[in-house]
Amino acid sequence: MKRNCLLLLMVPLLFSGCKLSLKAFEDDDKALVEVVRYDRLESQYLTTGDFSALQQMNTDYPMETRTLIEDVLRIGDVSDPKINKRFLTFYQDSVLQRLISDAELQYANMDDVNTGLCDAFARLRMFLPTVSVPDVYAQIGALDQSIVIGNNTIGICLDKYLGENYSLYKKYYDAEHRKTMTRDNIVPDCLNFYLLSLYPLSDSETRQQIDRDLHMGKMQWVCNLVLEKKFFDTRYVQIVDNYMSKYKSMPIETLLKNTDYREMKKDIKI
Repeated sequence: MKRNCLLLLMVPLLFSGCKLSLKAFEDDDKALVEVVRYDRLESQYLTTGDFSALQQMNTDYPMETRTLIEDVLRIGDVSDPKINKRFLTFYQDSVLQRLISDAELQYANMDDVNTGLCDAFARLRMFLPTVSVPDVYAQIGALDQSIVIGNNTIGICLDKYLGENYSLYKKYYDAEHRKTMTRDNIVPDCLNFYLLSLYPLSDSETRQQIDRDLHMGKMQWVCNLVLEKKFFDTRYVQIVDNYMSKYKSMPIETLLKNTDYREMKKDIKI
């Protein structure tokens, strides 16, 4: 099942710190990650109409607000004089109001997500020492995107991670898709789509579907390596695993940069 990811160019957010479990990165503040709670300002404005919350969204997080309105929701230009009213009206739908309320309740505390992101990016830098650790923020979309990737930023759409048994999801998603819409998927998805943004598939639109599938499988294989568990388990991840078993000394960065999949495709049985 495909996951939704939006790739954008955005201005970075401010980092906050957290403790890492990996000693190698204890003194490296670039390995510190904490989710910025942009969603709380968003919720405050969209449920109460508090103009001060909207002002703070526009003042402290202008690019995040622009991205939400123009690229995630696609309801108009942020410079439109009527956009604030349109933004507020859009979320008055009862389904969206419930999503806001339930997301804020489920994610009142995100310490586990912060710890997971810290550890994941610390381990990623063990394999890719020069990789930049992104700024991460939370928002509430409209059941469209799961992860929004910008210029060294990751936006987590909390409304897409309310659990596979969340009642509203059953109206819109099949059981297989709902399995991926859980709190446990947040860190792997952030890592997976961030890697995809750093190592895109060249000429993706003209490549064969099998190349695109293997490219995603390669990102997911690296995620499994970083997470130290087989979180992603597809035939394409297994093909990459078979390939890497033959080239154990290959640096991870070499694997990620290589987009020639001819040898991997030999493992595919039609």
